[in-house]
Amino acid sequence: MSILWEKSETWRWLVRRTRDSKPFFLTFATLCGIVPGVIGFCVMQATNSRSEQLEAHLRRNARPESLKMGQVNRERLAEFLGELQRKEDTNDRYVAALRGETLTRNPYVRIQPIPKQSDAQADNNEPKK
Repeated sequence: MSILWEKSETWRWLVRRTRDSKPFFLTFATLCGIVPGVIGFCVMQATNSRSEQLEAHLRRNARPESLKMGQVNRERLAEFLGELQRKEDTNDRYVAALRGETLTRNPYVRIQPIPKQSDAQADNNEPKK
């Protein structure tokens, strides 16, 4: 800042005006906030790609994995929102995750441990030297 103060007459003028005049300070501060906001808004509107035609084209050309992941995510979200709506206790989901377990879709058996690999399976999976 001292370099600006020493070298720039414009900077010194701006500092003096904002120090001496409260209306000038408020106008300057408002312009510094509003002008970039308006410019950003205009850029976002100009580059907005949400059109029905583009979305339909992207959905038509989607890979099967993407479609499956979208379906799985919708199902998970629906299940989670249903649990919240029914005011179910969902803490067991987080407890199970900390233990390295996963929840099943069976409502009567909520937690299912991850099966451990036996020594024979582990030996078969190791690369041969």
